[in-house]
Amino acid sequence: MENNGLGGKSIILRLEMNTQEIKFGQVASAIFEAGGDMVAIDVIQASGNITVRDITITVTDSVDIGKITNSVKELKGVRLVNVSDRTFLLHLGGKIETQPKIPIQNRDDLSRVYTPDVARVCTAIQEDPKKAFTLTIKRNTVAVISDGSAVLGLGNIGPYAAMPVMEGKSMLFKQFAGVDSFPICLDTQDTEEIIACIKALAPAFGGINLEDISSPRCFEIEQRLRDELDIPVFHDDQHGTAVVLYAALINSLKIVGKSIDNVRVVVCGIGAAGIACSKILMSAGVKDIIGVDREGALVAGKEYGNKMWQWYAEHTNPNKVEGTLREVIQGADVFIGLSAGGLLRREDVQAMAENPIVFAMANPTPEIRPEEVEDIVGVIATGRSDYPNQINNVLCFPGIFRAALDCRATTINEEMKLAAAEAIASAVSDEERNPSYIIPSVFNQNVVKAIRDLVVKAAVKTGVARRIPRE
Repeated sequence: MENNGLGGKSIILRLEMNTQEIKFGQVASAIFEAGGDMVAIDVIQASGNITVRDITITVTDSVDIGKITNSVKELKGVRLVNVSDRTFLLHLGGKIETQPKIPIQNRDDLSRVYTPDVARVCTAIQEDPKKAFTLTIKRNTVAVISDGSAVLGLGNIGPYAAMPVMEGKSMLFKQFAGVDSFPICLDTQDTEEIIACIKALAPAFGGINLEDISSPRCFEIEQRLRDELDIPVFHDDQHGTAVVLYAALINSLKIVGKSIDNVRVVVCGIGAAGIACSKILMSAGVKDIIGVDREGALVAGKEYGNKMWQWYAEHTNPNKVEGTLREVIQGADVFIGLSAGGLLRREDVQAMAENPIVFAMANPTPEIRPEEVEDIVGVIATGRSDYPNQINNVLCFPGIFRAALDCRATTINEEMKLAAAEAIASAVSDEERNPSYIIPSVFNQNVVKAIRDLVVKAAVKTGVARRIPRE
């Protein structure tokens, strides 16, 4: 339900009423007695004795919506047609649409955009495929692709149910960075089929944004596509999280007065995001990272069934520290949580080094709530919008794809990710930076431009840019 700014939630009941059997006052009384406050009434249809009305109702968080709907259902002469809220209404018919850049007003226009004149453009691209970047939507279009297997907070809900999330991501691409995109949900969770489908779709797009694909399949899917396509492939759940997390850490370390190459970092939850976050931190100079998952600290020399855990164990934890989260967190400077709510206790944070940095990023419930430890931490951040310091992927992916499209990058490499993080961190000035403000708002209009400029420079410097764009 949506908060309407009046201290409660807003719902809409569509009621079909027989005016010979019931008066509207009886309906209003039933709603009020059940805890609802009517704020609007709209007549949708009226014929004879039957009237259909939309009743907008606000309720406090403590009120049971079911109690209101049941009280209405029990009234003689009333049929509850539908219950919706502003979120559902916003999704009616989907949230995005395609629109031509120019109108087709006469036969001459038709011949130039379609047939016969379009054949000249087709032939030009056939003779030089690179012209697809200038003569088609490929120049500014990204595919947002999911199989619905790991939707944040919902899990494996499949391709149909995942579509609203992908539509939303397309909206963010357009609003924040002017990037066009198509949401595509594949009706398969087979790794080889997903790779084949995306490769077959790739000619139309300038980049591929993978979204909500479960671990460990997401690693192979992304790596194979990066190897086999000549356009950027970016799994946002991994790398978007990593970029924003590193940006937050840059500013947090400045606040607590610690150096990135001297801190000990504990990462809890070694899935797709946990591994990507660890990799970017290692690239940035962190030398002592300990990963913790269900089996405790990952240590080189042990055999793990998960090949990514095996890789992780062999490339982290240089002192081969063993034990549970409770044990390995002692003396740590930074905690990064990408696991489950409530795993971290106040006593665990007290056992960390002085002025600890805690990024409790599990959603919807963080590993520990800020109010439990804000008096003993140097900095705390979460993935939630209702606390300060939200680590949100939206800060990363629009700008990084804007850059990749502008310079026609063949890939998004580690140097480009580091540049994106530095750009995000720089959006918070020295004067603004404080323990409650280490990361800019997603609505900060300077972020995309800052990311775009630094990432383009990194792409050019590392040789993956196919053109040098104008400023």
